[in-house]
Amino acid sequence: MEVYIVGICIAVCGNFLISISLNIQKYTHVRQSQRGTKPYYTSRLWWCGILLMGLGELGNFAAYGFAPASLIAPLGCVSVIASAVISVVFLKETLRASDILGGALALTGTYFLVTFAPHSSPHVTANMVERSLVSWTFLIYFMFEMILFAILMYLYKCRNIKHIVIIMILVALLASVTVISVKAVSGMITETIRGSHLQLTYPIFYIMFIIMVTSCAFQIKFLNQAMKMFDATEIVPINYVFFTASAIVAGILFYEEFYGLSLIYIIMFVIGCLLAFTGVFLIARARPRIKMDRVFISMGQIPGKSCTDKVQPQSDDSKYGTLASKLTCNSGIQQDEP
Repeated sequence: MEVYIVGICIAVCGNFLISISLNIQKYTHVRQSQRGTKPYYTSRLWWCGILLMGLGELGNFAAYGFAPASLIAPLGCVSVIASAVISVVFLKETLRASDILGGALALTGTYFLVTFAPHSSPHVTANMVERSLVSWTFLIYFMFEMILFAILMYLYKCRNIKHIVIIMILVALLASVTVISVKAVSGMITETIRGSHLQLTYPIFYIMFIIMVTSCAFQIKFLNQAMKMFDATEIVPINYVFFTASAIVAGILFYEEFYGLSLIYIIMFVIGCLLAFTGVFLIARARPRIKMDRVFISMGQIPGKSCTDKVQPQSDDSKYGTLASKLTCNSGIQQDEP
């Protein structure tokens, strides 16, 4: 079996586990609120959902060690599709025509992505990461990112321009750094496990690990702020598109993943991305609106231990949607009534 197929399988399984996890948590919320007994976080079923989410995120992390970032990142649409299907089949949510069309487009786009994306990338070693960090292409790209980030921060903080595109571009710029560092850390761990060469003794491994954690933390911060001001049905598709685009650009410039790929493959890959983007937009389109009014990340609630607040949604509240709950659970956002 080709190594990239292992990465695809791990990423698909990871995203599928995440979608199951979110629906298990949603079901537990609804069941506990109907019974009006113990808080939902005392339920074993809810903790099973948390465990599945952890396994899914771990799978996504591991997948970057086996396949190019530009192949793994777009597969995030699998979680969106699977969540929609599970919510319709098991949670009896309404199936809309746009869900069917969006799912078909997303699946078609995923097929194109898997078929025409680059299937190989250089082995990620400490020496390779060090060389890429000082390459002129990455330095120019990083400088451009820094300038754009500074301009957007000025508009956002100083000029008080609270536009969703500005915030989501800030998240995407950080996501680009996250993807680079995640693939570096995952790749070096994979090389170490394979026994080809011990990579964990190099300082660059720990530098990239710190960058990974820091960029993730700031992503969550800006995503929290976006969830306070905008609806989850707007954020889900925009975040998916911007994150995927930033991951692809990072893969191209830092890991040279498109080097030697023919023009027709590049065109078909772009078409696949557009189809997947359109599908996710259709699935998220016209979902019941969920407004996030309060944000809390405290000592008891950190990334990876989210959705442990004591507020339970009402069982008759149709606004507690699956797509919104994905961002809510992953970002530590508390859901409130508008």
